[in-house]
Amino acid sequence: MPFKALGLSEPLLKAIADQQYQTPYPIQEKAIPAILQGRDILGHAKTGSGKTASFVLPILEWFQDKGPAENRSIRVLVLAPTRELAIQIGAVFQAFGEKLPRKVKTLAVYGGVSINPQMIGLQNVEILVATPGRLIDLLSRRALTIADTDILVLDEADKMLNMGFADEMKDILFLLPKKKQSILFSATLGEALEAIHKSLLRDPLKITIAEEKQDLEQIEQRAYRVSPERKGPLLRYLIKTQEMEQVLVFASAKRSADNLVEKLKKNGIDAAALHSEKSQGARTEALNKFKSGRLRVLVATDLVSRGIDIQFLPYVINFELPRSPQDYVHRIGRTGRAEASGEAISLICPDDEHHFKVIQKKMKKRVEMLESDDLELQGY
Repeated sequence: MPFKALGLSEPLLKAIADQQYQTPYPIQEKAIPAILQGRDILGHAKTGSGKTASFVLPILEWFQDKGPAENRSIRVLVLAPTRELAIQIGAVFQAFGEKLPRKVKTLAVYGGVSINPQMIGLQNVEILVATPGRLIDLLSRRALTIADTDILVLDEADKMLNMGFADEMKDILFLLPKKKQSILFSATLGEALEAIHKSLLRDPLKITIAEEKQDLEQIEQRAYRVSPERKGPLLRYLIKTQEMEQVLVFASAKRSADNLVEKLKKNGIDAAALHSEKSQGARTEALNKFKSGRLRVLVATDLVSRGIDIQFLPYVINFELPRSPQDYVHRIGRTGRAEASGEAISLICPDDEHHFKVIQKKMKKRVEMLESDDLELQGY
């Protein structure tokens, strides 16, 4: 089914084409027409299923025949659990809405940075993407009102509850008008979420997108057996000799990630670390530079890796293995997307070999193990 069959206008279809979206994902096929009709939505879908565009596109369409709201009165509120997701959603709104006839100002607000620039930035904002804690802070300072909000989106609602935002969400929902369109997306459906959607949603369309198994066949996997002292040089050797220009490297800890970046830079390889102790500005800059191809190597920990969504990422390297086979599959699944091939390389020290066998068994796929003793790593 093409996007033009979903009820979107020509300007938005052009914006979709400009963003190189070819055909809608299943969740977009079901959600977009229903949201355009004003229906509440209860969506059960995993990260990476295309749900962001499934609410961004019809919301932007909704604005095209709406006049401006009063200043600091938020027309559309999107709640997200993390800073990275809030920024990502805000960027999608801006990318699709940039060339539409009716301009809509969008702002992402989140903690970990000064609140004052965000308060100033709220001028004439109509779509607000917020983490719950920062929204409560702004509301307490009377920097905005959500009393007349028309559309509410709860994205990754289960994660917000798991992160301890239940009280903040309850406070926010109390301040919203009873009459509004509500859209709730979650990866899991537990009892706490059941209570929220029963009180919030009116006759919702329930959409469940079954999680597709990662197609590992499009990912070329290999591993190198290496001693701990030769591990760093081997990483640099592979990046340089294979002329890798966009490489996502996974480390197990923040200190390890920082040390890797330091050594890569000393050896002439442009790199940056992405982990929870980095400032929000540094994280955003590193991720944007990497996505745009201006940063050669991004070294990330698992904690923040779910904010990394790059359609044509060619290389993933496991400098250190994750704890679980599921995390391993998630890591290498950053490459080999959108029917493109990708390479996943793991560096295996003697102490890692048993764990790597367990990963392969759970994955039901054998990974070729290469020896690295004969590689000349001096100078790397």
